[in-house]
Amino acid sequence: MSRGYLFIKIYSKKGSGEMIRLVLNQYLDKKGITRYELSKRTGIRFQIVDNYYKNKVVRYDSDLLNRMCEALNCDIADLIEYQKDETP
Repeated sequence: MSRGYLFIKIYSKKGSGEMIRLVLNQYLDKKGITRYELSKRTGIRFQIVDNYYKNKVVRYDSDLLNRMCEALNCDIADLIEYQKDETP
């Protein structure tokens, strides 16, 4: 059985004011769940969970995000946010 992966690389232009970022750290802290616990629930190595937690990921793996959402019983919007600078 093969697994499909979707890799998304987000490019941010300096001064564009737009940014997609992970907010997994905020979600886990709010729910009182540790990175270690999420790693155990999902079967994802701790170092990978830690990279998502610290927003150090450049390419998001849809399979990993799906497993996190299933384990946390949340939507993808709970883990990723889009910020747009509204200033002219």
